[in-house]
This record gives sequence, structure tokens and C-alpha cells, in this order.
Amino acid sequence: MTELITLATATPTAGLTDKVLVFSAAFCAIALAAVGSAWGTGAAASSAIGAWKKCYAQNKPAPFQLMIFAGCPLSQTIYGMILMFSIMGADVTKPGIWFFYMVTGVLSGIAVGISAIWQGRACAAACDAFSETGKGFANQMVVICIIETVAIFVMAFSMVLLSSFAK
Repeated sequence: MTELITLATATPTAGLTDKVLVFSAAFCAIALAAVGSAWGTGAAASSAIGAWKKCYAQNKPAPFQLMIFAGCPLSQTIYGMILMFSIMGADVTKPGIWFFYMVTGVLSGIAVGISAIWQGRACAAACDAFSETGKGFANQMVVICIIETVAIFVMAFSMVLLSSFAK
């Protein structure tokens, strides 16, 4: 009976606290990436809408390709989600390991999010240029994908780093 009372009044274990902190780190990875995606798609979509307005005002066809530009920064949210799942699989039996996961989650989320913001700005410029000329779609996509590569590198290198602690 004494054991039950002791168990009922015990404070949460360090393992539970570590797990909560690791899950918070996982959420930081996707949340910060999603903030960047929202910001980037907002910039690109605003530019697409303005470009379509110009096309309609000039009785020109409104290019569908602007939707592609507007949606490009969304992929960074997927990279944040992949990082989130990788971090959620953390082995929290090592004391203090949550700090490593928190730093990785926050910094990778920020880097991926900033990539999405700048990609959105480039997509906004591409919307303006393509709607005016109807040319250069492939070149514009290549440049936009270069910015995307930064987010892919961050995700890949973070996953390599995370896997080194899984051993």
C-alpha cells in the first residue's frame, strides 16, 4: 500500500520531461518551416494575383504557370514535417539529449523557413516577369529551385546529424 501512495504522489520522471522537450523540438522544426512557407507563398500569391489583374486589364491571357510559382514555397513545410518525424523518434534515454534535439529542431526550422521566405520573393519576381513577357519559365524555375536546394541541404544534413545520435 505504501508503494502505491509513493507512486501516486511521485513527480514526473526525467524521461517524460525529456520526451516532452524532444516533441517540442520536433514541433519547432515544422512550425518554423511552416511560418516561412506561409510568408513565402503569401508574397508569391500576392504577386500572382497582381500579375493576373494586369493581364485582365490589358486583355491578355492570364498565365496558369503563376500558380506554380505561388505554390513553390509550400515544399519547405514538407521538409519541416520530415524533420519533425525524425526528431520524434529520438532516444530520450540519454540524459540531457533533449537539448541537442531542441537546437537541431529550432535551427533547422529557422533555416528551412528562411529558404521559403526568399523563395517566395523570387517567385513573386518570376510572376511579374513571366506575366509581362510569357517567356523564361524554365530559367525562372531553375533559379527558384536553387533556393529550394538550401532547404533540402538543411533537411538532409540535419537528418545525418540526428542519425548519429540514434546509435
